[in-house]
Amino acid sequence: MFSSAKPYGNQHFSALKKDCQRQKVLFEDPLFPATDDSLFYKSRLQGVQWKRPNVIPDWKEQEWNAEKPENYAGIFHFQFWRFGDWVDVVIDDRLPTLHNQLIYCHSNAKNEFWCALVEKAYAKLSGCYEALDGGNTADALVDFTGGVSEPIDLIEGNYVNDEAKRNLLFERVLKVHNRGGLISSSIKATTAADMEARLGCGLVKGHAYAVTDVRKVRLGHGLLAFFKSEKLDMIRLRNPWGEREWNGPWSDTSEEWQKVSKSEREKLGMTVDDDGEFWMTFEDFCKYFTDIIKCRLINTSHLSIHKTWEEAVMRGAWTRHDEPLKNRSGGCINHKATFLQNPQYVFDVKKAEDEVLISIQQKPKRTSRKEGKGENLAIGFEIQKVELNRNYRMHTVQQQVATSVYINSRSIFLRTDLKEGRYVIIPTTFDPGHVGEFLLRVFTDVPADCRELTLDEPPRTCWSGMCGYPQVVSQVHVLAAAGLKNQDSQGGADPYVIIKCEGNKIRSSVQKNTQAPEFDVKGLFYRKKAGQPIIVQVWNHNIISDEFLGQVALTGDPDDHLSQQTLHLQDKGNKKSSGISGSIAVRLLSSNKLTNV
Repeated sequence: MFSSAKPYGNQHFSALKKDCQRQKVLFEDPLFPATDDSLFYKSRLQGVQWKRPNVIPDWKEQEWNAEKPENYAGIFHFQFWRFGDWVDVVIDDRLPTLHNQLIYCHSNAKNEFWCALVEKAYAKLSGCYEALDGGNTADALVDFTGGVSEPIDLIEGNYVNDEAKRNLLFERVLKVHNRGGLISSSIKATTAADMEARLGCGLVKGHAYAVTDVRKVRLGHGLLAFFKSEKLDMIRLRNPWGEREWNGPWSDTSEEWQKVSKSEREKLGMTVDDDGEFWMTFEDFCKYFTDIIKCRLINTSHLSIHKTWEEAVMRGAWTRHDEPLKNRSGGCINHKATFLQNPQYVFDVKKAEDEVLISIQQKPKRTSRKEGKGENLAIGFEIQKVELNRNYRMHTVQQQVATSVYINSRSIFLRTDLKEGRYVIIPTTFDPGHVGEFLLRVFTDVPADCRELTLDEPPRTCWSGMCGYPQVVSQVHVLAAAGLKNQDSQGGADPYVIIKCEGNKIRSSVQKNTQAPEFDVKGLFYRKKAGQPIIVQVWNHNIISDEFLGQVALTGDPDDHLSQQTLHLQDKGNKKSSGISGSIAVRLLSSNKLTNV
């Protein structure tokens, strides 16, 4: 999978280190040698020297012990999250320099090398140092944390002018920061000449600014500040250069800081050094920055005091096949003829409404220095609401409830609110015919029973000859009801629907206090007895015993191409009764071909 990192794991690291200590030599990594091949794919740079640092990161067994220098073996162990697994990467301590200066990542402190060593391990994982140039910040944040990245376009969202949206975004950014997530922001550079251009306000285009703090800052002094309790949404950022700061309102030397008490400034760690770190209001942030990336560390521990998510992890692939039912590379929904020839994953929302987080990650292609820099596929996914009992693959497009962006990023993320029901996620490449592996992660408040739909129709078994095999497939869509019988003194009802067919049934959720419920519920039935009707019943939910409100019978004849119809409710046995009132709107689709629905 990752040829440059695969042979070394945690156990190998310990063995290699002990071997170096026994032989009294410093480790030299044969898989990522101190040569130009580890720097670039093809180009070369004259005068590069690989040097060993004099000071080592002070961390657990990798620390430098001045009393036992013989224990130092010049070997380091790191882990990165790639495609669902934590990948071990072992490196030696030789770092590329030019004119006795580190070429790439370095600290302001001359005796601090941890960031250069982390960068070397990441370069090894990616193939070479050049592979890191122009990389995707969202992907890097996932690699370092195992979280899920959510890129947000501040211009497209119009956050600077929409105060309500801006306030909601600030609360979410604050929550991610307080729970240990990583946040990055940038100002889009539209041309090569634009890259690293400095704006009049001091900000630099094309730089990945790190968000180092998010606060509601209390304004005022003394008791007045405490009782007035006026707060300002603020964000602290750091330029990766370690210099060149924002010079607008709330910059290091601006007069706005006089509105904040000395104790509050101390809590914020306020300094006036040109260290690249600065504060600004969140409103100004949304005005000048174009993009922000939130990398959430998803909490799946049930012992936590914070919100706990249920995670489903699925591995899949886009594959080509000449037979349509076996093809799994159909492209996005623009390609209507092949769109459903993609992998499909079903999941349930079991609450009245639930926040759902979905992330798809394609397998990294930057795996070899010889192969060069691999390009990501343009990928994304659709979410469609389906029948409550759907267990086989979709063959007709249904109600689209959400769609992700389609970009050539390694990871795609979507956060959406969904109502109770069953849904299908369809991960796709933008164009049909592309192949590749992917990792799908679904986060919900309660278990979603996420699984791949692999079969197109019910399988034939040894019992099919005796017990029969379905001849017709019918989709029943109950849209709404009207004029239902009053059930309480306030003149309302709590109705729900049951759809029955050949011993199988589904039940909708209860619609509270209404005589005209909007059900919007579907059922799918594979029928062995085409002549037996499908029964749709309406019931009223009560504390002690539910009450029957009426029913209709549907023939489901595949020769009848029925559009939406409104039918009067009848008593059981499909008899008219003066005690039954109301009507129900349904849509029925039937076919003799089981792979038509």
